[in-house]
Amino acid sequence: MAKLYVNPKHQLGHINPEIQGHFSEHLGRCIYEGLYVGENSHIPNTNGMRNDVVEALKEMQIPVLRWPGGCFADEYHWKDGIGPKETRKKMINTHWGGVVEDNSFGTHEFMELCRQLGCKTYVNGNVGSGTVQEMSEWVEYMTFEGVSPMADLRAQNGHPESWNVDYFGVGNENWGCGGNMTPEYYGNLYRRYQTYVRNYKKGKEIYKICCGANVNDYHWTEGVLKTTHDHAEQFHGFMNGLSLHYYTTPNDCWDKKGSALDFDEALYYKTLKKTLYMEELIRRHGAIMDQYDPNKAIGLIVDEWGTWYDVEPGTNPGFLYQQNTMRDALVAGINLNIFNKHCDRVKMANIAQLVNVLQSVILTEGEKMIKTPTYHVFHMYKDHQDAELLESYMETQEIGGENCKVPNLHESVSLGRDGRIHVTLNNLSATESYEIDAVFTETEIKGVEGTILTGEMHAHNTFEDPNAVHTEKFDKVEINGQDLKFTIPACSVLHLAVEI
Repeated sequence: MAKLYVNPKHQLGHINPEIQGHFSEHLGRCIYEGLYVGENSHIPNTNGMRNDVVEALKEMQIPVLRWPGGCFADEYHWKDGIGPKETRKKMINTHWGGVVEDNSFGTHEFMELCRQLGCKTYVNGNVGSGTVQEMSEWVEYMTFEGVSPMADLRAQNGHPESWNVDYFGVGNENWGCGGNMTPEYYGNLYRRYQTYVRNYKKGKEIYKICCGANVNDYHWTEGVLKTTHDHAEQFHGFMNGLSLHYYTTPNDCWDKKGSALDFDEALYYKTLKKTLYMEELIRRHGAIMDQYDPNKAIGLIVDEWGTWYDVEPGTNPGFLYQQNTMRDALVAGINLNIFNKHCDRVKMANIAQLVNVLQSVILTEGEKMIKTPTYHVFHMYKDHQDAELLESYMETQEIGGENCKVPNLHESVSLGRDGRIHVTLNNLSATESYEIDAVFTETEIKGVEGTILTGEMHAHNTFEDPNAVHTEKFDKVEINGQDLKFTIPACSVLHLAVEI
């Protein structure tokens, strides 16, 4: 029997809701067809946004949405996406599939989507091919309430009231598709560009995010922070957050990442081992940040993460459309647990991407929509949002192949706003169930409610069988004073809400 120890008396930090954030890029069918179908579509919509998708995302309590990219952000010129749709400029999406981008989804549409979702806004600005003036005017267009050229232009386009921009990314992946820059060069550009991301609203200051590293590029983190903090230590490098990108791929070859559906047990464990690498990345990048920011005023923003497989056969290779299995559910659960446990540094994380691209929570096909196993994990974890991390320890054993050892169990625990303790526990074994004894020190347990997502590692939802993988009530829990005893099935994600 494995022991789980929880100390309800010891709170370790606050879990930002934005840790469960999401990302939508002008890529494949993420925005067009997935989120936005246009006002004249036969698919039920409100101001062009698909009603079924919006409702599902609201149920999941999406806290923040990042847009317009990704690589697309650094070739996006925002003025092309405003005004009458029939006059908006068309362009070729050179990064993703070479398709025509008609810019029918622009600033106004993004803000409308976030309004319907009730989530915060994260806008990514163009440093790679854009100008300081362009970025400055975009911020003015979105947030300035007085008399100005951009505020007047916004009113002419049908929206006299300003919007709130909660987060603003100054560039994206500037070490690669965002300009192939050196860290020092980007660091100096960041200092310049962020100067003109003005805070026009008192009490609604924009949270500025600096472009951080790809995976284990610690040289980038060091170079950027050294440059931004030079003669600016009192300003924390002019940033509120520093980003990090890491995708989980089963194979080590980028050109052949592996199939989303066709994998054996060895690749299953290899995928989980590689996603657990996220913890080392957070720890090591965090250690560099500690040198410049010992008080942790700067948040680590993991604004691109998730699984990346080869596209589904017969689909556009530039659309990055992939299926989603119980393996992906475990990847989601593991990463969300990691982010929770590092909530002192990690202030936001955005899985890539929201609909129809990479590790999506929703897939669509015409009028049809399905929720993926990853969707159900986010729905189960939503009680961690705005909660207090509790001290916990899980007894584990190593499982998996010779070079793919992983812990059999993985957890995080928080005290929620509802006054209950929320335990999220993942069983990483593809075949074995485990008896668990959860001990809550010096705490009498009054009741417990459980929800579980479980299935064979390949299990997934299809448009023909949309509920093959779904959550179920988990009530096989024995309460004994301060203890909970239960058995967690193989390949599963479990949520327990414990009343104390």
